[in-house]
Amino acid sequence: MTGEYVHHPVMLAEVIEALTVVPSGCYVDATFGRGGHASALLEHLGPEGRLIVMDKDPLAIEAAQALLGQDSRVTIIQGSSAQLADEIDQLGLSGRIGGILLDLGVSSPQLDDPSRGFSFRKDGPLDMRMDPEQGSSAAQWIAHASEREIAMVLKEYGEERYARRIARAIVAGRQVHPITTTAQLAAIVAEANPAWEHGKNPATRSFQAIRIFINHELDDLTHCLNQTLRVLEPGGRLVVISFHSLEDRIVKRFMRRQAQGEQLPRGVPVMEKERNRTLRIIGKPGYPGDVELAHNLRARSAVLRVAERLQ
Repeated sequence: MTGEYVHHPVMLAEVIEALTVVPSGCYVDATFGRGGHASALLEHLGPEGRLIVMDKDPLAIEAAQALLGQDSRVTIIQGSSAQLADEIDQLGLSGRIGGILLDLGVSSPQLDDPSRGFSFRKDGPLDMRMDPEQGSSAAQWIAHASEREIAMVLKEYGEERYARRIARAIVAGRQVHPITTTAQLAAIVAEANPAWEHGKNPATRSFQAIRIFINHELDDLTHCLNQTLRVLEPGGRLVVISFHSLEDRIVKRFMRRQAQGEQLPRGVPVMEKERNRTLRIIGKPGYPGDVELAHNLRARSAVLRVAERLQ
């Protein structure tokens, strides 16, 4: 399964530059995917360097073992990025990490494999779990969720304008036949959606919303970002690639808040160092260039943000 897909790591050169890799340093790829970023990062490490890779997806872990498992510099961990601090603590490396990469969202292999249930373009079982052994599948959730809950998920996580109308159609549809495949759900959403963006499948926002909800993606992101402050060494870099506005908003606000430090009332006498700033934002947000987009259209919505841990 791991060799069936052509993997194009997004903004690869920009990521490696942003991490400012030191050959003897220790780095974390907390969203391994299929290892494009991790493999390139490893090329910049010397014999004393170390790379920790993490992923929820057991197939991503299989790919990591096949690709990097024989390299003594690499530690492979199956788990959510929300467990970052605990995993790094167990390795005795807290406060010694030179860079952390988060490449958010769903990977191309997950989208391209119909059996995973992520894509509305290919029929398959309606699963959507990044770790199929954990939690409820999308089909299980849809079978029991209330119309109100479904509408809330579509609105909050997919920013779907017609969330209530689509939720009503899903509940009506499941009363006729259990909704167990991606094609069934996509057809129900398309029929219930009276208008959608030109060039975008009408099921896009609904599938995105359900996937994010099922996998607790935004909660995991928030937990992980907070833990990076404990894990990074002074001067260590946090590098995040986001693919939609909900993720990017969380990342942007986190970096800005940590860069500003404590906000005190005007006139309060306080030394600058007492504001407890923890990060410094590096440069402006980055975006894929025309050459990359010509080869990988899925990169079109990517946003790269970089921050550095202060002393």
